[in-house]
Amino acid sequence: MKFLVLGAGRMGYAAVYDLIRSPKVEKVVVADRDAKCVKNAVERLNDPKIVPVELDITKESDVVALMKSVDVAISCVPYENNYELAKAALEAKTHFVDLGGNESVVEKTFLLNDLAKERKITIMPDLGLAPGMVSMLAVAAADMLDELYEIRIRVGGLPVDSDNFLGYSHSFALEGLVNEYAEDVTLIRDGRMMQVPPLSEVEKIEFPKPFGELEAFTTSGGISTLPKTYEGKIQHLDYKTIRYKGHCQQISLLQQLGLMSQEQVKLKGGKVVPRDLLIYLLDQKLAKDEPDVILLRVTVTGVKDKEPRQFVWEGIEFSDQAECLSAMMRMTAFPASIIAQMIARGDIKERGVLRQETSVPVKLFLAEMESRGLHLTMADRAPVPTE
Repeated sequence: MKFLVLGAGRMGYAAVYDLIRSPKVEKVVVADRDAKCVKNAVERLNDPKIVPVELDITKESDVVALMKSVDVAISCVPYENNYELAKAALEAKTHFVDLGGNESVVEKTFLLNDLAKERKITIMPDLGLAPGMVSMLAVAAADMLDELYEIRIRVGGLPVDSDNFLGYSHSFALEGLVNEYAEDVTLIRDGRMMQVPPLSEVEKIEFPKPFGELEAFTTSGGISTLPKTYEGKIQHLDYKTIRYKGHCQQISLLQQLGLMSQEQVKLKGGKVVPRDLLIYLLDQKLAKDEPDVILLRVTVTGVKDKEPRQFVWEGIEFSDQAECLSAMMRMTAFPASIIAQMIARGDIKERGVLRQETSVPVKLFLAEMESRGLHLTMADRAPVPTE
């Protein structure tokens, strides 16, 4: 099996790290515009399977040529590039997955479905933690119920040290982070799909010590196509991001000031896009390479054997400091690597642009995660009333 990883940053590095540890993987091409970044990744991983390439992903012919040399391409670059990369994969007739994170880009990608089927290619967007793995967990639990009432998904990537600036650290692309905070949120309420503002509906949520009481609030893009999958089949479906208490209020102030706007503002020194300025300033202020943790809870409620039932997935994953892998890297890039390998092996045979929640064999996926030391547990309990 041969793979192409586009992007040699944190997520790309983690994807390559995972791929080269599979005995069935023959070659991993790692490509990035930043030759120094590629070189650093190759030197750190030090494996003969890795082929470094300097690549400008905006040059379609170069991308297509590189894709033709592999079985599956994995995009670990910012989400705005993924639609064009999916089109390049169709041209190359190479399977393609990405980490996603933006509903508009994913919607465009699904327009390629008929062509992907015609060319016998699998394209699967949004294969990270959220969007991605959390949707698979939700469906796995929902499928065990006779009647389904609600799905509530809560996920957060946090620094272990809650005293960091904003109670946060630079754990993945800031463009994606700000997009989550700025775009409208799709959910299902009272059986109807609708949109609500981001940074709203703050609730308390508790995890074991040392975390204790945290907060969760609405953000966009975390469940991708899941609302469309369950439209008309469920009363309530939502996704919220977990943060340390007070984070939402601080971020809301930045939003209200207009710092997430993409409209140019004219100043004395020239024009500036507020969102670009915000991302630049966050990059300067947020802690980097801090020990981090992923907190995850997926609660699925319904009826089984005529009795109310609730299945709850939970996960608490820390960084692997010995391997220089953050919790966010492991829980985001490893799922994409696992599913790319499933496609290459033939565990996923369906062609077209696919929804991860309906196309990934979840039991096999969870077994693969477990083999990498990533532990998710599911409890079966009587439903707890929600506020």
